[in-house]
Amino acid sequence: MAKIKIIYRKLGKEQAYGIASSDGIIEIDSRLKSKKHLEVLIHEMLHILQPKDSEEMVIKKSVTLTKILWQEGYRRIDQSTDHEPFQDGTK
Repeated sequence: MAKIKIIYRKLGKEQAYGIASSDGIIEIDSRLKSKKHLEVLIHEMLHILQPKDSEEMVIKKSVTLTKILWQEGYRRIDQSTDHEPFQDGTK
């Protein structure tokens, strides 16, 4: 699995909310808030994790995942790293 690094900066000049590079770097516009932030984060991660998917498919998946996660109450609140491990044993 590729390591993914998230970088926040203003992307106005690029006219984008987010940019994913094949080297695992995701840039997200630092001005994004709430649900749009979640959508863009998922969208750019999908570009890295599913590089063969078309843009249309990435949009469809990211919007669907965002709507479901948002409906289930997931929000960007807890930034701590003290969590139970994932299914693969990592934290």
